[in-house]
Amino acid sequence: MRVLVLGSAAGGGFPQWNCRCPVCRLAWAGDKRVTPRTQSSLAVSADGVRWLLLNASPDLRQQILANTAVQPQEGNRHSPIAGVFLTNGDIDHLAGLLTLREQQAFTIFGTGATLAEIAAGSVFGVLNKDLVSTQKIALDVPCDTGLGLTVTAFAVPGKVPLYLEGEKVQIGELSESTLGLEITDGAKRFFYIPGCAAVTDQVIARIKGADLLFFDGTTFTDREMVDLGLSQKTAWRMGHVAMSGEEGSLRRLADCGIGRKIYIHINNTNPVLIDDSPERASVEKAGWQVAYDGMEVVA
Repeated sequence: MRVLVLGSAAGGGFPQWNCRCPVCRLAWAGDKRVTPRTQSSLAVSADGVRWLLLNASPDLRQQILANTAVQPQEGNRHSPIAGVFLTNGDIDHLAGLLTLREQQAFTIFGTGATLAEIAAGSVFGVLNKDLVSTQKIALDVPCDTGLGLTVTAFAVPGKVPLYLEGEKVQIGELSESTLGLEITDGAKRFFYIPGCAAVTDQVIARIKGADLLFFDGTTFTDREMVDLGLSQKTAWRMGHVAMSGEEGSLRRLADCGIGRKIYIHINNTNPVLIDDSPERASVEKAGWQVAYDGMEVVA
């Protein structure tokens, strides 16, 4: 099973187009200690021929140009991308579907709530229904994708997408709005959890002993964006758990027996993006890697 990191940054990418936070300033200046990243998505294949995307990033066209594995291989029209499995209805997970509108067959997998958002968005009508099928998935029920991969979606603490927020927002609830995915080819298994508001005992029990984990690495501290004067929202308010702190993922996932742990969905403000930062050193000392675009893992 091959796992290809198409994009490793959080929404907005790195550097974010309108941001001059300390980390983005290094990127704009061409500092070699930081590497630009596109918005997060994985591509997974059991046979190296057919690929399943885990979320469709707004940067998908750029990601296809950068990775030969998902480029056309034969005939006049072709794509190795045979399916897209969505973890929620966030814009940075759906917008890339519009890149796949040129009369190409593939399947979109998602919960009823996520598929309803696609159906309600008239812009997604550009996807030819005669070619692009949808498959509704149920939580905690293995889904055979027909690609040699079985995906089991499960709820993790989170919140509804930003564009669906009302006056009161429930943070940390378990629903179809925020999913983790367990992917297996029958021999190995790994987990993809790009958004998670809290590392609960339930989450730990689910992923314990996995061969590989890609996990929410949005911010290093909970107040990161607040302290930089960029937002009034903490990581928790945005539906993400910070890396550091008593309840952070570094501490909570320290003893889970996971073979390989990789942070993904990394916000442009996160100092772990700087190669020689103390934050990067602390993450690596704890046995974690920081994902980068083009990273490939054979599970």
